[in-house]
Amino acid sequence: MPEIILPIVFCIALLILKWIHKKYLFALSARIAMAVMLVTTAIAHVVFAEGMSMMIPEVIPYKTALVYITGMLEATAAVGLLIPTYKKLTGWLLIVFFILLLPANIYAAMKHVNLESAAFDGDGPSYLWYRVPLQVFFIAWVYFSCIRPNADKKKKH
Repeated sequence: MPEIILPIVFCIALLILKWIHKKYLFALSARIAMAVMLVTTAIAHVVFAEGMSMMIPEVIPYKTALVYITGMLEATAAVGLLIPTYKKLTGWLLIVFFILLLPANIYAAMKHVNLESAAFDGDGPSYLWYRVPLQVFFIAWVYFSCIRPNADKKKKH
């Protein structure tokens, strides 16, 4: 679902900001979209806490608490993306966060975890052919909208 939210909110934000500012604000629109996606995934950490805790290897303690903590981190990052002073730092921290999430996604795929039903009937390793490129896409999205020099350069069209 996050991969659907991101482009839809981006397009809506881009059009609204163009209407308000008479300029395309690509980076800001991208940050707004990522913020909405992160809020959505933060909510999922509460709604699907049991399934998400199954994505964490058994050797890691306090799995459910970790799910809630990462959900709070996502919500906090959503806010940080929208505060100009913190967007670059938030961007770097999100990139690290997305990289750190990858092992949980790999583990979940290998164990066939279905986070929504909290069962072991998920797609399995084939899911990684989708998830790994998606994670790279999220990292690139954050880099180009938060960190890249001139990320907020305004273009008139």
